[in-house]
Amino acid sequence: MSKIILVNIFGWSGVVALLAAYILVSTRKLEGDSIPYQALNLGGSALLIVNSFYFGALPSVGVNAVWICIAIFALIRKQQSVRKGKLSKP
Repeated sequence: MSKIILVNIFGWSGVVALLAAYILVSTRKLEGDSIPYQALNLGGSALLIVNSFYFGALPSVGVNAVWICIAIFALIRKQQSVRKGKLSKP
């Protein structure tokens, strides 16, 4: 498989992941702070960064890097709240 085909597969997979996340949260199948939602955002953005960087679309790389940071922040906060909840229960 050629490199360009693989990069395009990464890009389209990222698009599918981000759109799936948006559809699922918009239809209330997932909560905005849920781990699956944030994982779809993180993974989709990472795949799009590969594609965007390869094709020199640096603004897209930038926005997806920020998207990843937001997802990581949300995942850390979620993990902290889960731990707090477990610690406060008898």
